[in-house]
Parts: sequence; structure tokens; C-alpha cells
Amino acid sequence: MHWIALQPRPEKTLPADLSDALTALGWWALQFTPKVALQGDALLLEVSASERLWGGAKQLCQKIVQSNKPVAIARYARGATSLIAIARLGETAPTQPDNLPLSALAAAEPHLATLERIGCTRWGQLRALPRGGVARRFGAPLLDALDRAYGLKPELYPWLELPDVFEATLELAAAVETAPALLFGARRLLSQLQVWLQLRQRGVLALEWRWTMDARRNTATQGELVLRSAEPTQDMAHLQRLLAEQLARVNLPAPALYLRLRTLETQKHSGETTSLLPEDRRVGRSLQCLLEHLSARLGPQNVLQMQAHADHRPERMQSWNPATKADQLIVPGRSIAKASKDLTADVLYPTWLLRTPLRLALHQQRPQYQGALTLLAGPQRLEAAWWCGGNSVLRDYFLARNEQAHLLWIYRERLSRSGQAEERVKARAEAGPQWYLHGLFA
Repeated sequence: MHWIALQPRPEKTLPADLSDALTALGWWALQFTPKVALQGDALLLEVSASERLWGGAKQLCQKIVQSNKPVAIARYARGATSLIAIARLGETAPTQPDNLPLSALAAAEPHLATLERIGCTRWGQLRALPRGGVARRFGAPLLDALDRAYGLKPELYPWLELPDVFEATLELAAAVETAPALLFGARRLLSQLQVWLQLRQRGVLALEWRWTMDARRNTATQGELVLRSAEPTQDMAHLQRLLAEQLARVNLPAPALYLRLRTLETQKHSGETTSLLPEDRRVGRSLQCLLEHLSARLGPQNVLQMQAHADHRPERMQSWNPATKADQLIVPGRSIAKASKDLTADVLYPTWLLRTPLRLALHQQRPQYQGALTLLAGPQRLEAAWWCGGNSVLRDYFLARNEQAHLLWIYRERLSRSGQAEERVKARAEAGPQWYLHGLFA
């Protein structure tokens, strides 16, 4: 067994992002070993099972000492048992267990005065006394602690465990008058969240921010903001950018005094597999991060993506929805045919499709648009949505050119077979087929 004891430096004022220095240090220590325990004012790490992972005991200890910590370390010691490691915290150099002072053994503190009168001040001296007499005079707990200190009995501790849901509250150093100024305190909460996510190997999908405002104002006392990500992430810089965009549109009716962060939804996060080849390494932000940043700044209704539909009607072949997931985008390098494989492959569709078809004027039964139109190709017969009754589409599409040499996509409306009144059918038959402009070619 190999135990490491850490004791944080006693400070009158802790950093603003820490409410408990020892717990924060314990969360940090979980990256080295899952066996971390809080014992009084010290932190215990059992690292015998983790030494090989870090390259040996010496390299692991150097990593612990040299890594950035949430709080400064005052003392550091190692030992074969946890009690030896704790006792050595007060020593300037490693001391043999027999020479350690009894004052460093917590179970001996109530009996120190009596033991000193009989000249027993070291662990080895206490161990040399008759066990029966020590048990009758000082009780069995002292002998039990001594046996655990020398490794004769197992050491059992409640190991530090991370909560299932991350929740942290920060008291702001000063009253915050504007919402964007909350970002300074949010950075500190996000740094704690990142440690929690890494240790639990999870990525966050939804966060809830709450701020408590000055109750002396005759306004609301609380405000909240929900931040969502389309993919589970541990990228705090990305979350910070999204939060900054959201806070820029928030007005505080009263100064904020407290800020709280809570996770609403998380998922398992496997991280990213990188290549050894430099040319295969991804540089810059991902497409998903860019979409979320633009949506937060411009509004979800202004960042749209095309979604193809299995419908032969040109106006129903696609729709534009908020771009929430990058894997649903149809971008260069991905096959658009997969999204529209049921559509006619040999049809030349226009670059610009009108939202509402424009009815064309007729001159001697010839469609007009900035002059007479000349039909170049067609017809492409379209008969769709017949199952919708009155919404059925019966059209003949043509490629046409006007006198200015513009290419147009027009169609002639055929007579409906059903769903129309007899009078309407007769009137349309007498007037002839109607022509409509549906698209323009660039």
C-alpha cells in the first residue's frame, strides 16, 4: 500500500470560486486515483493501484506536487499506511514509524498526558508496552489505531464520491448591475463543472443558470437562463461563448448577489480520438460549435438548414428549419441524393424557386413574361398528392426563354380529375389551361 497525505494551506479567505478548500482539493485529486478520503484537515490518497499508470511512484508524486491545484498545498507526506502519512505531515524529513510522536496519532490524544508521565512519547514505545495492560488502561481503540498504523489491520475510509448532479453556488464579490458582468463569476463555476465532467466522463447537454438579486428592490428576486448544446461537450470555452451571447440580451431589474449553476442533462462522453499524423488533426472549432454560436448571436430563426422531403411537388421537396445538429446538414462532400433518392434524378431544377407561383398572362394562348416565352424543353409531367383530394397537383413543367434570354421554369396546370365542382371545371375548360412561373435559373 502507498498512501499520500496532503494538507492545504490555511488561509483566512478562500478564492471566490471555492466554498470548501478541502473538498475542492479532493475533486482535483480524483484524477490520480479513485481512492480519495477526507480525514480531518488532511486529504488522503491511496495510489498503489495507480502508480503504474503514471509511470511509477516517483513520477506520480512529482505530478501531484507540480500540477495546478485549486488551493495551495502547505504540507505533503507519504507512507505505507494512511496514519503514517498523516503523522509525517508535521515532520521535516521522513521518519521511521517507531520514532513518530504519539501526538500525531489521533486515538492517543486523550491519553497523551498519562503516556508522557510514564515516558511513552513515541509509537515504538507504545507498541513495546504489554497489550493487555494498554487495553485495560487506555481502551481497545488505541491498540486498534496502532495496529492500523503499522498495517496489521485494514484501513477503511468512506471514499470521496462525486454527486450525480453538479450544482454549485457562487457569492459574487460585488453586486452585479448588468447581466454580461455575470460572465466573470460564471467562468469560475464552469471551471468546477469541467472537473466534474472529466471525472465522471460525461458531457453536458443542458445547463441551468440562476442568479439571486437584491431583495430590497421592489422587483423580481430571481432570474434564470437555460443553456443547451446539441452535442455532449466538455468544452468550457464554447459554453462560455454561448453564455456571453445569451447574457447580452438579458436585463437585470436589480443587482445580482449570487450565481448558481446546475446541470439539467448530461450524457456519456468518450472524448475525441486524434491521429498521429499532423495532416489528420482537426484545427479550429467544429461545425456544431459554429452553428450554436451563430444561433445564439443571431437567433435560431435566422440560422436555418435545408431538410429534404420525399415529395414530388417542388414547393414541398424541402423545408428550412433551425440548424440545431451539424450531422443533419447537407453540405459539400455529402450525398444529397440520399436525402432525395425518391425524386426524379434527370430533372433540371431552377436555382431560385418562387415561394408562390406567379400566374402568367396569355396572348393567343401563349404565356407572356417580359415578352413572349419560347418553350425549350418539356413537358415534365407531374402528378402528385392525389391522395390529398382537393390538394392534388396536376402539372406539365417546361423550360422556357423570354426575349431577354432569361431561362424560366414554368408549368401548365392541367384539369383536375376530381375534387372540383362541375361549373369550375367547365369554366376552366373554356378559358384554356393556365400558365405559372415557378422558378428562375441564374
